[in-house]
Amino acid sequence: MTRNKSDNALIMFVNGAGVAVAYGMLAISLWLSTDVPLATKGFWGMAVLMLTLALVNFVKYRFDEKMSEDRINRIEEARNEKLLSEYAGDSL
Repeated sequence: MTRNKSDNALIMFVNGAGVAVAYGMLAISLWLSTDVPLATKGFWGMAVLMLTLALVNFVKYRFDEKMSEDRINRIEEARNEKLLSEYAGDSL
């Protein structure tokens, strides 16, 4: 169990570093582009941040849905096991 957590932490770190590098490169490219007016640069920056927010929310809600499904499956399995153990206990 602890190995799985450390693997997840490493993957999260690598992904976070990738996002930071991508944002940095985007900021540098917007800053250095001379043909684009400042208002357009700001609009592009806001669009990227809003897209990021939407993607984070999408992943969060998908993860929450999966966790809910897993929890319901565990409850159903426990209920079925209890019913089977009660049935097996009555037949002995």
